Amino acid sequence: MPETPDAPAIEVSHLVKAYAGVTAVNDISFTVPRGQIIGFLGPNGAGKSTTMRILTGYLPATSGHVTICGFPVASDPDAVKRRVGYMPENNPLPEEMRVSEYLYFRGRLKEVPRSKLGSRIDEVLELCDLKRVRHKIIGKLSKGFRQRVGIAEAVLAEPPLIIMDEPTIGLDPHQILIVRDLISSLRGRMTVLISSHILPEIEMTCDRVLIINQGRIVAQGTPSDLRREVLGQSAYEVEAAGDLASVPFLLGAIDPGLSVAGEGPTDASGFRKITLKTLNDEDAGEAILRAFLSEGLRVRALSRAHPSLEDVFLAATRRSWDAVAEEPKRGAPR
Repeated sequence: MPETPDAPAIEVSHLVKAYAGVTAVNDISFTVPRGQIIGFLGPNGAGKSTTMRILTGYLPATSGHVTICGFPVASDPDAVKRRVGYMPENNPLPEEMRVSEYLYFRGRLKEVPRSKLGSRIDEVLELCDLKRVRHKIIGKLSKGFRQRVGIAEAVLAEPPLIIMDEPTIGLDPHQILIVRDLISSLRGRMTVLISSHILPEIEMTCDRVLIINQGRIVAQGTPSDLRREVLGQSAYEVEAAGDLASVPFLLGAIDPGLSVAGEGPTDASGFRKITLKTLNDEDAGEAILRAFLSEGLRVRALSRAHPSLEDVFLAATRRSWDAVAEEPKRGAPR
């Protein structure tokens, strides 16, 4: 079957995977367009690694349908594996081989033409900043270099899809930065699905995010879309001094949904930190400042709080746990 250029990189429909009666992946569906970098998030045991193994053809699904670049994983696993570069968590590497030997060996297994393999190895060594260790024995490399060898192997055959499970696990901040830049360099050239527990890295690297919990997709979208969808509110912090009794009335005139969510103690200078929240996503910072100053209040600082992806992740997973906890109650007789 020829490849369909317009087909999504990944298309998952009603995917289920059960082990001995335990459902690890529970009826999930999602689509990943070509050329994007997608973050795949979830707590331990949420079903991330299981889903990734099914996508790569290493693990059969119990039910559902998965296609990679238009090829069905269940009925055409060889075609799928030719189009996927997979870097599993704790990527096993042959410790006795040299870096260039290993990449040559893997390139032959991946059916890279012998005439092109040498130049392609040079390209990935340059891409992954591995040229200085190309003749080193893998077992003597640091964790950071070993991770980069794993990435080099995944991109070696130039597959349209790269799947990485925790590629930055165990790395120091400098090594994480190198791997992040490396993954970002693949944007537009390859589709990348990356699982990680380091949420700031996902937020800085990925175009879209999928959050899975208890085997179900609980949120998906761009980081900014998820902030609106999951948290549903904007927050401001104001440090002000003066008669603050009029603040609720001032806020109501700006936006009926704008309210005081919390107040801190008054400091020695007479200033108090006030947290404001609203469902309106429009920036109201300038209007808030004008209203405070018009009432003769002194304002020392005003900032809009931007919830992190970690805030979104915690809210989405908590919401899904709460929903599951409510199911027995809804099904119980009254």
